[in-house]
Amino acid sequence: MRQRIGKIIAFILCGGIPLVLGAQNQGVKLKEVTKEAGIDFRYTFGDYTYENILESSGSGITVFDYNNDGLMDLYLMNGTYLEGISQTEGVAFKDTANKLYKNNGNGTFSDVSKTAGVDNRTWSMAAGAIDLDNDGFQDLYLLNYGPNVFYHNNGDGTFGDQTRTLGLAGPEKLNGFTKWSIGVSFWDYDTDGRLDAMVGNFLAFDPNYISTQTPGMMPHPSEYKGQASILYKQRDDGTFEDVTKEENLYFPDSKCMGLTVYDYDEDGDMDIFQANDHQMNFLFKYEDGTFKEVGVASGVAVNSQGQVTGSMHGTLGDVDGDGLVDILVSDLKYGALYRNLGNGLYQDITESSGVAKALAGKGSWGTAFFDYDNDGDLDIISANGTAEELILQYPVLLENDGKAHYKDVGQQISPYFSTKRSGRGLATWDYDNDGDLDVIISHVDLIATPTLLQNAGGNRNNWLGITLIGENGLASGIGAKLTLCTTDKDLVRINQWTTGYLSNNEPRTHFGIGKTGRIKELEIKWPNGKTEIYSTLEPNQYLTIRQGKGIEKK
Repeated sequence: MRQRIGKIIAFILCGGIPLVLGAQNQGVKLKEVTKEAGIDFRYTFGDYTYENILESSGSGITVFDYNNDGLMDLYLMNGTYLEGISQTEGVAFKDTANKLYKNNGNGTFSDVSKTAGVDNRTWSMAAGAIDLDNDGFQDLYLLNYGPNVFYHNNGDGTFGDQTRTLGLAGPEKLNGFTKWSIGVSFWDYDTDGRLDAMVGNFLAFDPNYISTQTPGMMPHPSEYKGQASILYKQRDDGTFEDVTKEENLYFPDSKCMGLTVYDYDEDGDMDIFQANDHQMNFLFKYEDGTFKEVGVASGVAVNSQGQVTGSMHGTLGDVDGDGLVDILVSDLKYGALYRNLGNGLYQDITESSGVAKALAGKGSWGTAFFDYDNDGDLDIISANGTAEELILQYPVLLENDGKAHYKDVGQQISPYFSTKRSGRGLATWDYDNDGDLDVIISHVDLIATPTLLQNAGGNRNNWLGITLIGENGLASGIGAKLTLCTTDKDLVRINQWTTGYLSNNEPRTHFGIGKTGRIKELEIKWPNGKTEIYSTLEPNQYLTIRQGKGIEKK
């Protein structure tokens, strides 16, 4: 407990006084503006029948600024007709494409998928936006059911396929069946100055298998073999090699649904939380140059009833304002909210926080911590839907009172939360650059359209947005811990974009500050172990901070 006490003392010295807030949303509304914005995407799962686990898994969302104009753009992944898997009448959906929507800066978007060269027509799950070669433009690594694809950003609005050169397609098969990738996390795990990548793989899907347990329904995930996630190390020449076994990460029957990379024990290096489907979750601690699995010992392997469930992803945030980074794991039961005790251990507070009651029976997929009303504490949004059957559920918006007690306020905030859908991917972003966070959600129901929720009124409170660029570019800032000290309290965020099911939030770190007008200081603990402090920052602006060089002038 000494470490935790020390953190609390430091928290007080920095000027932090926990501010207790009630449901004070100040008239904030989340307005659906999908059609007005020109987002005409429609998801397909290859045919007209919802009958296998591939079809039920849904589509991902990636937010990034592909053309460096300061506006966040949108990439939406799609399914497609697959011979031997889809019903024959689904041939109408053959070659359905992913879509890249360019932000026009006036509240609307334009489909530039074809001209950009990223209208991929394989079955896509997720995409990691990353500036791999540090040329100033974010590339796109597409994770598929089948070969993965790496698109290099040419800097002129187009992308080129560099998959074969880099060696990132992945194996054709894992555990006897088509490789099924669901996401990627990037970081320099061995601190050699070169960016590495870990690809999460799901399960060995046999389309011909009929369940012996529930022959009238799709087979349960537990009836399939798993597929090992893969750690790729970047070589001196920029190509990648599989080092999974060498780094003690090879689990051939694991069923990964999400990877979250952060320094959970604050010992100066990045660790990996792997959410698994109906298996115990993994927490890989990086220690003495390799990884050690400590999920059970740390308390994040199972839910509060000791059960394995359909875990989706780990979402990061300091829910109670104590300066320690907690983790929310969305799943098909009622979720799991783990409070960080500061000594490498977590306490399950799912029931006491109100999260279990709100999410029970909903089937949560994409979730996010986000401060929808900019009052300084982290609220929760969850996209929901039943897995084995196409049963619609209400999405949920939970407001934090500042002490990690959550109350469902969704139906007060938007009609969207009064409408049953079958949600999957979810990302938060400020697409209109007005200082409050908007939301984009994908769905697999028969409507199959995404929902763009524009935040109206969240910017009545103060805010600050920060883009971090490390010594080796934008990607080398991933995993940094930011502590913003205001006159009221301390706010902690982790610069990690990949914290939701199949989805990537925008790469800017966002702080809601409430009515406080003065920021005392911002502390940045960079992933390479260095610390920087900035004082006298003005709120209500977006800043870019480059490690070692300070705040970039506009």
